[in-house]
Amino acid sequence: MVTNSPTKNRQNSIKKILIVAGSDPTAGAGLQADLKTVTALGGYAMTAVTAVTVQDTRSVYEVKALAGDLVARQMTVCLADIGADAIKLGMLATAEVVEAVAGVLALYPNIPVIADPVLAGTGGGLLLDGVGREKFMELLLPHIDLITPNAPEAEVLTGFAVSSYREQELAARKLAESGCGVLLTGGHLPGDNIFDLLLERDGSLYQYKNSRLEGGQSGFHGTGCTLASAIAVKTAHGIPLNEAVESAIVYLRQTLTGSLTLGGGQRLPGIH
Repeated sequence: MVTNSPTKNRQNSIKKILIVAGSDPTAGAGLQADLKTVTALGGYAMTAVTAVTVQDTRSVYEVKALAGDLVARQMTVCLADIGADAIKLGMLATAEVVEAVAGVLALYPNIPVIADPVLAGTGGGLLLDGVGREKFMELLLPHIDLITPNAPEAEVLTGFAVSSYREQELAARKLAESGCGVLLTGGHLPGDNIFDLLLERDGSLYQYKNSRLEGGQSGFHGTGCTLASAIAVKTAHGIPLNEAVESAIVYLRQTLTGSLTLGGGQRLPGIH
């Protein structure tokens, strides 16, 4: 009798996530944080690098974006050879990269796409230019299954003020006009509790309430990257979106509870 080996079964069941993002040399955010998250959750992570940054736990000092066609080619060879069960988008840096990524996604409409619209570093530094933001809204949103902005990012993308739960919902509905689901995180809003709001494509609305974790005056680095990557892994397993988001939030909070103070600025997520 011929039986499948454990290694073969593992290879057949592992979920493959293509990460399209910029590099963070501290490994607290960017594609390095994505890699750690996907691996910790049992997935196989591939990367298409969009930009190289000079940053530390305090701030972003320099960004060097790659050419759009080079980003697209990285994506294409991975998708053609290995394939992907989900795609996670992070920092795209320029309009040229946004256009190139949108072109690739149009060829793979059946792969779920989770996008963290990285516009600036938590400690400062512009990570997507103005024209890039316009192209993001026009060309990329229609290909995205879920976008995960924080309140400042939602304000930039919609032009709406986002300082309350009601304003979260209004901004989410504005973003959803392009046909994507929206998870608008509430960590930047005041209060002892954090309210994250999920608006699904079918109009279903969910709210996730959690107590605020203490991260010192400087806060945490890489939370958006970690959350979106965790959602991508859960989505790749076919978990319903509202459950995938809830599970990813739990995972994020575990990484923050075990966060590390390794520099002079923001705390870095731990690995769980």
